[in-house]
Amino acid sequence: MTGPAEAGHDHRSRWPVVAAGGAGLLYAGLAAFALGAGTGYLPAIPTVGVAAVGAVVVAVALFGWLDEAFLSARVTGDGKPLYLRTMRLFLYTDVATFATGFVVYFYLRLAAWAPAEVPHLLSPIVAVNTLLLVASSGTFHLAASALDDGNARRFRGLMGLTLLLGVVFLGGQAFEYVELLGEGFAPGGGAFAAVFYGLTGLHGLHVALGALLIGIVLFRALRDDYGPERDTSVETVELYWHFVDGVWLFLVATVYVGATL
Repeated sequence: MTGPAEAGHDHRSRWPVVAAGGAGLLYAGLAAFALGAGTGYLPAIPTVGVAAVGAVVVAVALFGWLDEAFLSARVTGDGKPLYLRTMRLFLYTDVATFATGFVVYFYLRLAAWAPAEVPHLLSPIVAVNTLLLVASSGTFHLAASALDDGNARRFRGLMGLTLLLGVVFLGGQAFEYVELLGEGFAPGGGAFAAVFYGLTGLHGLHVALGALLIGIVLFRALRDDYGPERDTSVETVELYWHFVDGVWLFLVATVYVGATL
């Protein structure tokens, strides 16, 4: 996705390919680190190094992609279908990524892991975090509606509230991790622990990316870059944020609630 759509520019971008390569290095490094920690066959430093290189490549690619899609371009309604289709394609691949983790979870669940591996997960933190994320989807929808009505001030206020709710969610998840680690429930503490931290951590990364996107939208909103006919990136990010919200609800139902049944 490059350049303003109304100018007829080429919309192909190298950044998604670069991001995919970086993600492959990141996942491979983390998998090798986990394998090495469990078997002792692989040294920790090289595997962590591979993961770190992958993380840097992903970060650079995301910045380049965001710059092309949301900072450099001023896309009008003419380019909206293309950008929305691109985001939907990205979300389809994301569904496959999360589905892989859930398949592993259900496979292990059928193997009936030991009850000692499953701590008490349904805490007030999870309930509050769920309410925060659901509320943030609502505030985002109201913000988009305000923009359609030409109410820029209400749009900016609701986008700021959406960003705040997302950041507080991340803080809540970090606090939950601290609590669980204090109870001895660590990523290397068994099959369930590995799946739990893998899925919730992957979702947390998506929330962090979504918060970054919302921050960019808010920054541009403060510069009056948006209007009823200039809202492509708003709708694109809204679609992504609703997806992240839906994944969290499914994650809570299957991992948090399902693990206790």
